[in-house]
Amino acid sequence: MVRPGARQNRSTLGGTQDCAPAVYGHSPVAMDTLSSLLPIIQLAITPVILISGMGALMITLTNRMARIVDRTRVVAELIPSASSEDRQHLDCQLDIMWRRALLIRRAVTSNGLSMLVSCLLVVVLFGTAIFHWQLPALVLGLFAASIVLLIASLVDFLRDIFVSLHALHLQVERARNRPSTHAPWPR
Repeated sequence: MVRPGARQNRSTLGGTQDCAPAVYGHSPVAMDTLSSLLPIIQLAITPVILISGMGALMITLTNRMARIVDRTRVVAELIPSASSEDRQHLDCQLDIMWRRALLIRRAVTSNGLSMLVSCLLVVVLFGTAIFHWQLPALVLGLFAASIVLLIASLVDFLRDIFVSLHALHLQVERARNRPSTHAPWPR
């Protein structure tokens, strides 16, 4: 017995042609498309999570850059009225802050490029699925490029931390070599 609306197998010269039964109320094409997109969405999760982490790193880097810029402006304003000894110290501080700004700029650039490459990776993943492109080398290359750029950003971030600690050490040593005009504890 055949349901109304269902198709039967029909014999052809070349073999059997199987026709799927009609699904009531739903289009089989839409279900096939949705189920075929789920693995691609699962693959795209990794770059999306990576982008989220890089966004948090970007906030940290831009905050550090803002602090460097603000501190540089304050120190630069102190130089004209400083004594020769203080001027030498302030010049040294400006050099350190300039070096830090360059490191953070490189870190921000690397992180931004890593985010861009990760976004391209998501687009390529969907493109390969929808258009049936065979681009495994491109997918692997984009993922590797994103990770390498993220590593470069983190290396520059760590270098900035070491440089800022060096500047702090110089400031502490300078303070220890000067006679204190205030008690080190509150009155």
